[in-house]
Amino acid sequence: MQRKKSPQRSKKRSLSANVIAPVLVGILALVLWDMFVRVTGMPPYLLPGPLLVLQTLIADWNDLFSALLVTLQITVVAFVTAAVSGLLISVLFTQSKWIERSFYPYAVILQTTPIVAIAPLIIIWLKNNTFAALVVCAWIVAFFPIVSNTTLGLNSVDRNSIDLFRLYKASRWQTLLHLRLPAALPYFLGGLRISGGLALIGAVVAEFVAGTGGTRSGIAYSILISSYNLQIPRMFAALFLTTSLGVIIFVGLSALSDWLLRHWHESAIKEDW
Repeated sequence: MQRKKSPQRSKKRSLSANVIAPVLVGILALVLWDMFVRVTGMPPYLLPGPLLVLQTLIADWNDLFSALLVTLQITVVAFVTAAVSGLLISVLFTQSKWIERSFYPYAVILQTTPIVAIAPLIIIWLKNNTFAALVVCAWIVAFFPIVSNTTLGLNSVDRNSIDLFRLYKASRWQTLLHLRLPAALPYFLGGLRISGGLALIGAVVAEFVAGTGGTRSGIAYSILISSYNLQIPRMFAALFLTTSLGVIIFVGLSALSDWLLRHWHESAIKEDW
């Protein structure tokens, strides 16, 4: 008699495979990077080796980590603001096709306008509050994916279910709360995964434009100053922290999505083949 696979054992095996494979690829990339630097004799001011970058990261950890926390603060505030405002505006769009057709193009304009072009204006307008200016820049970049995905989800509800709610004389609020929002949750969470990384990119770009210094300087300012001073290992260390923060944001939002959808949506249900 064939023994059935334990679901817990299958989940552990799938989780270990998902973790081990990227780690192995990362180690291989680092080894190839180190070999390339050693074989070609590449000078550190052009391309430092991974060991030198690690040593620089440890030596300058206090300064770089403090700068990263400033960027993280801007990213989190902009991301939360984009998530809340994007959800509310999406709900407003679904209440009337006239409202959606009238205002949705302006959300597209925010997405297609280069943040590098308008960031200087925003910083000038909000010169008395640089932190708010940086948050606004990051919010502009992170806002559209949430509006686009959530609006699509709210409009993609099964028509038979809507007719059923109408048959039982459900109010507009009841239909929204018990039908549209649950159906749009996977779309909203997908928008969050995209928006999290974009909020970080918007914060970094805004910091580049603002060139903020002093105790509230962000990680982008550290990258900028390191490149000006030809401190390339330090620049790579700051880039590594920025990239790691982006990966952590994406993994955290993906874990949140899987946890919320784990029992009912196909995208989060793991099956063994």
